[in-house]
This record gives sequence, C-alpha cells and structure tokens, in this order.
Amino acid sequence: MQKKIVIIGASGAIGKAFVDLYSKIDTVEHVFSFSKTQIDFSSSKVKSFSIDIEDEISVKNAAEVIGTQKIDIVIVATGILHNKDFGPEKSIKDLDPDNFLKVLKINTIGPAIIGKHFLPLLTKDQKSVFAFLSARVGSISENKLGGWYSYRASKTALNQVVKNFSIEVCRTNPNAVILGLQPGTVESNLSEPFKKNVARENYSHQNIALKCLLR
Repeated sequence: MQKKIVIIGASGAIGKAFVDLYSKIDTVEHVFSFSKTQIDFSSSKVKSFSIDIEDEISVKNAAEVIGTQKIDIVIVATGILHNKDFGPEKSIKDLDPDNFLKVLKINTIGPAIIGKHFLPLLTKDQKSVFAFLSARVGSISENKLGGWYSYRASKTALNQVVKNFSIEVCRTNPNAVILGLQPGTVESNLSEPFKKNVARENYSHQNIALKCLLR
C-alpha cells in the first residue's frame, strides 16, 4: 500500500533530510511538508504548506489540508535552542522569562498542539508512527553539566507529553506507535554555535537519524 507521510519542520536540517528520504522511496505516495517558511522540493511527491506552530489556528488549518486522507507517518522535527536574540542559558543569571516562554512554546506547546490536531489523522487499519524530535539533554538522569535551562526543561516536558499521547492513543488506535527520537548532534543551524565542543566522531549525520525510522 502506498504510504502518506507528514513532516512538520521541513525547513530544518533533519526535517528536510526526512522529506528528501521519503520522496525517494517507491512505496511513498505523498509527502506533506510543513514549515514556517514554505519551501519547494524538486520531487512531485512533495506537497509544501506553511505552518506556525505557535498559533493553534495555523496548526488546525494545516491538519485540515490533509482532508480525509489517512497518514502512515508523522514526524515533528521542529525545535529551538537559540536565535538571533538569545542563546541557551549558561547560568541562573541568564534566565529570562520571555525567552524561556518562547522556547517552551516552540519545543513543548507547539508539538503538543500538533499532536492534538494530527494524531486523529493516523491510519488505524495498519501500523502508523507519530515521532517527535526530542533531545538527550531532556533526560533528568543524564543532566551532569547543568545550564541550558529552558531547552532542557522544554524537552523534558515534551517527553512527558509524548508519554501521555502514547497512553491515550493506544486505547483508540492500538496499531499506532508514538515515540520521541533523540537523533544526537547533527550538522545544523541549531548546533552550529556549539560544534567546537563536540568531537567530530560524536556527530550523527542526518542519515543515521533517518535509520531510526520507519519503513
């Protein structure tokens, strides 16, 4: 059966890699690509749309683009660690409530609202997968260095959201798999300022992250 895939966050390094991968698989019929900055892909399989995950109306409208079609795989590859106005906190004195809220909106609340509107689109008559990009630094037990308050907290909260989704969805769609992915450090705009702190052999190329999923 031809599969239908949704990638949210398709303008990022990992999201774009997922779009490129699935557009080349013969058993994939359509790839629905969503990003804040709508981008075009060369494959005719890819249909690109805009989404603002900080705006629930935008997320709802994005889900309605799918119509009555049932989806086999959804990957939420959105996230923020820093932007031109702020970076990850190195100490308590760097905490800023507006920046903290921005990170929570994008890393936790946005994916939760995506789940609200896109989880009902999963096919029920066979296996489907709904995957959220999380991060190792969201693990409380593995936090040995401190810092990065808002990013760590937002990913920890996302992990709890994903767990809740998995418990609830198994009652209505037992063929669905709901999971969080920790792809490691990849070459991307998110990791660019911190490359010097990561040994080259510890980098995960995007293709390694792709192999975690979802044939």
